[in-house]
Amino acid sequence: MNDAASKLDLPPGQDAYRQIVRDIRTGTLAPGDRLTETDLATRFGISRTPVREAIRQLEADGLVVHTPRLGATIRTLDHSEISELYEMRAVLESTSARFAARAASAVELLEIAEIHATMSAAPSGDDLYRLNRQFHAAILDAARNRFLLRAVEAVQKTLLILGRSTMEQPDRAEAALAEHRDVLAALDARDEDAAERAMRRHIQNAHAARLRQIRDARQLEPGTDDL
Repeated sequence: MNDAASKLDLPPGQDAYRQIVRDIRTGTLAPGDRLTETDLATRFGISRTPVREAIRQLEADGLVVHTPRLGATIRTLDHSEISELYEMRAVLESTSARFAARAASAVELLEIAEIHATMSAAPSGDDLYRLNRQFHAAILDAARNRFLLRAVEAVQKTLLILGRSTMEQPDRAEAALAEHRDVLAALDARDEDAAERAMRRHIQNAHAARLRQIRDARQLEPGTDDL
């Protein structure tokens, strides 16, 4: 499986979808932002038809909603929804680590270790984000459960609404790499319980980092007290 972001790609020719998804992930399009066919078509240099089709697909994916008097807007997640998503991610990905500890081949374990090694040497930014997604995707592949895979992808797709990755925070990136090492050690030892615990702790820490990121962003909003 490719990294989770590539799973969102549609067949060639529907680039509008990919471009809007990328803009959501990078924060160029934020929750509550309006999607106007004319503006997007002009920005992407395409006709309005593929943009209209992309917006419909984004609605089906749950990333876009129709807001009265505004039309299509990027969906906004409240605090409870964010916590629920990370709780599900913790359940699903800790299970994938458990299954991978049992079922992964030696070649798959080597691949996971190589992704981690490359990630450790990567600069921050898109490369770090991409490699992190590959690390988690490789573990999910090694778990060998197609229903688990689909469930994880659905959660990850909705999490795109939150915008920029917490891995862009230097302290979080460093901590995440240490947490990845714990997961790798458990996988190499074929210790299912330890792999599940390590991955659950990793996702819980990512959840805490996300909440800090959201809180810090809100404090910078105009009219918000700088605490």
